[in-house]
Formats: sequence, structure tokens, C-alpha cells
Amino acid sequence: MKKSNFRFWILVSIVAISGFSQGMLLPLIAVIFENSGVSSSLNGLNATALYLGILLISPFMEPPLRKFGYKPVIIFGGGLVVAALALFPVWKSFWFWFVLRLVIGIGDHALHFATQTWITSFSSPEKRGRNISIYGLFFGIGFATGPLMTPLVNVNEALPFIISSLLCFIGWIFVFTLVNEWPEQEAGINSFLATIKQFRSAFKYGWVAFLPPFVYGFLEASLNGSFPIYALRMDIHVSSVSVVLSAFAIGSIITQLPLGMLSDQYGRRNVLMTVLFLGFGSFTIASFLEHSFIGLFIAFLVSGMMVGSTFSLGISYMADLVPKNLLPTGNLLCGIFFSLGSLSGPIFGGLFIKFFENVSFFYIISTLLFIVSVILFVFGKKSYCMIEQEISR
Repeated sequence: MKKSNFRFWILVSIVAISGFSQGMLLPLIAVIFENSGVSSSLNGLNATALYLGILLISPFMEPPLRKFGYKPVIIFGGGLVVAALALFPVWKSFWFWFVLRLVIGIGDHALHFATQTWITSFSSPEKRGRNISIYGLFFGIGFATGPLMTPLVNVNEALPFIISSLLCFIGWIFVFTLVNEWPEQEAGINSFLATIKQFRSAFKYGWVAFLPPFVYGFLEASLNGSFPIYALRMDIHVSSVSVVLSAFAIGSIITQLPLGMLSDQYGRRNVLMTVLFLGFGSFTIASFLEHSFIGLFIAFLVSGMMVGSTFSLGISYMADLVPKNLLPTGNLLCGIFFSLGSLSGPIFGGLFIKFFENVSFFYIISTLLFIVSVILFVFGKKSYCMIEQEISR
């Protein structure tokens, strides 16, 4: 039991440090590029490198995990992140930093994929929601504290990168103390084509559980990428925008663990439907309060409390729906759908702002939340056993 607890806390600590580095890079590089005269469009293009890295590596992640086990994959991913962070100060170049962010995307995805799968595999169903919510909580705390490194750029441009790489290195060292384990094996899963077949099988059982990670990716990216543009056009001050966005992050941290524990007690689908519908309501209310700083702050705080846990709840829900031998594939697909949401959020958000100038930006988010809550209500009732019975008929 003590070994299991030690392993769990090592894994979530690694995830927190990874979240810290991700949260630091977004605003830090944006500020450095802005001060260097790089256009906003190129700045945004550079930020997509991380998500492109996730998408590029995803189809190739499962065979190494099944062959080598969890620990080597985490070590590989963590090593890539440490090396890439340490290389940022070496050469200040748009495309060099683009490649480094791509490498960090690959490393982070390897790290998260292995830790998510390991945690979902050793967690009992009655504690799965709690454990994954702690995982999400630690990542959220790390991601929220990362931007605090940005002011250090005024001391020395290289300092934030050096501190972040050192923290990641310390966390990385602790992974070597863990005893390696392997996921439940499936014969023949050792090639790219076999992995694609696994994708189809996992999608058949758990497709509805991949929608919450997509929603969270869309939500996080559109709020951080498109909302500031909309807010500035609404004459909302930049400092107010950052405070409002932090309210969403604070809200998600407050309810991450309670919602995970509630999902253990009342079911993942029920909790997801409820928070998505309440998120729809809170963002709809935000559309009427967008001229009030206090109103927006409260609306974003409540929205974060409702939908800030959709990624971790989605992972737990996926683990309930798919057979245990498909857990690695299911975790991969959660990451892929999150990345697709992260890439599409700013694109659709930007198009919405451009073509619907007189319509509140919050409607695109509230509409998506409502649609997914309805899909969960209609299609989310079937469990793995029910689908198996239908297939055998």
C-alpha cells in the first residue's frame, strides 16, 4: 500500500511540474516575441507547435508503452522536456523555438500518456475519479503558477527557462526510483496498423468519453487565445482580462477533487452532464455581464468550478467504458481529442469574432457545452458490458 501511494504521489508531482512548464511557456514566449516585434499571427503560430507535437506523436505512442512499460516512456518524455527547456536560452530564433516547443509537446504527451494510463490501470473503480481528479488538480496548480515566472524575463531572459528545466530535472530523477510495470497486454499490438485497429476498438466503446477532453481543450485555448482579442475590442483593460482568466483557473482548482469524488459516488456520466449544463448556463449569463468586471469575474469563477474538471472527468469516464486492455489507447485518444479541441478553439473563436461582431463571444462556448451535455444524455447510457451484449446478439 505504501509503495502504491509513493508511486501515485511521484506521478502526480511530475505532472504538476510539467503543468508548470507548460503554463510558463505560453505567456513567457508570447511576451518575449511581442517585445522583439514578432507579429501576433506568428506568435500564435509558434504556440500551436506544442499541440502539433502531441498530434504527431500520438499514433506511435502505444507500441513502446506496451513493449517497454510505463517507467521508460515517462523517463523518455521527461528527458525531452528537460533538454528542450534547457536549450531555449542557447539560440533565440522563431523556428528554433518552434521546434523546441514541438519537442516539448512530444515529451509532455509521452509523460502524460504514460502517467494517465498507469494511474487509471492501478486505481480501483471506486477511487478512480478521486485519483484522476488529484492528477488534474496537480496539473492545474502547476499550470496556474507557471505564468508567475514571466516577470523574471525583466531580470534575465534565460532565467525562467533555467529554473523550469531544473525543476523538471529534479522531478525526473524521482521517476528512476519507481518499479516499472506494463499495461495489460493484447496479442499483436506491436505495429502502427495494429494501433490504428486499437483506436477503432477504443472509439467504439468510449467515443462519448472523448468529447469532454475535446471540450476542455477548445475551452482552454479559446479563452486564452480568442477571449483577450474580444475583450480588448470591448474596451476591457488588459489587466482585467488576466484577472478574469485567472478566476476560471482558480474555479477549476477549487472543485477538481470534490467533483472527482462525486463522480465516484454518483457516476461519471451524471456529473459530466450536470457540470456541462451548468457551464452552459454560466457562460450564457456571462454574455449578459460582459460589460461588468465583477460580473465577468464571478461568471468565470463559477464556469471554472463547473467545467474546469471536464478533462480529468473525461479520462475517468473513458476508463469506465473501455476494456482494461484498451486503456492505453483510450488515454491516447483523450490526448488527441484534447489537442484537436486546443487547435480548433482559437480558429473557430477567431472566425466567430470576425463574422459575428454583434454577437457575444460566449455563445460559441455555451452552445458547445449544451450540445455535448445533450449527447451525453442521449448516448452516454451504454456501458462496456451493454455494448458487448449488443455485439454478441
